[in-house]
Amino acid sequence: MSTYCEYALSPRAHPIHRWYHDHEHGFPVHDDDRLFERLMLEINQAGLSWDTVLRKLDNFRRAYDGFAVDVVAAYGEADRARLLADPGIIRNRLKVAATVQNARAFLRVQEEFGSFDHYIWQFVDGQPRVNAWQTLAEIPAETPAARAMSKDLKARGFTFVGPTICYAFMQACGLVNDHLVSCFRYAELTGG
Repeated sequence: MSTYCEYALSPRAHPIHRWYHDHEHGFPVHDDDRLFERLMLEINQAGLSWDTVLRKLDNFRRAYDGFAVDVVAAYGEADRARLLADPGIIRNRLKVAATVQNARAFLRVQEEFGSFDHYIWQFVDGQPRVNAWQTLAEIPAETPAARAMSKDLKARGFTFVGPTICYAFMQACGLVNDHLVSCFRYAELTGG
């Protein structure tokens, strides 16, 4: 029986992937700054490997002013051009534009709900959903909650937030515990 989720042990995975698995993935996040960063990283991961994003994490934080949502929301054309010229990040015009647009939508959600945390956790009734997967093959790419989140985010002006991205965000931020039951993180996160 493994003590890790299979992907963290993959010989193709960069060492930062194991660090992320052990210290970040699945921990319930309630800080708006971290929620914004995680959502933007998931958007940038679309179509790429998670290792690609993790290897560029420091570059992303530098390029996007630490993912300070109010700063990113104020970005103009010069900032977008700067980001598209930065070889340290994923230079995709649609993803750069989505990050700026989503920062503005994020601020509107904060204004309406008091915090993004309060808004986003409503999709799991305020508590992490705990699954009991035995293998990675059992883990779905999306769920009804992720589809509901995606639909609502899009209605609020967010882009690049399809159900698969939303579910990956839910996993990353601990809205769901999708660590395999054989993984030590599963027990830590469920108190078992």
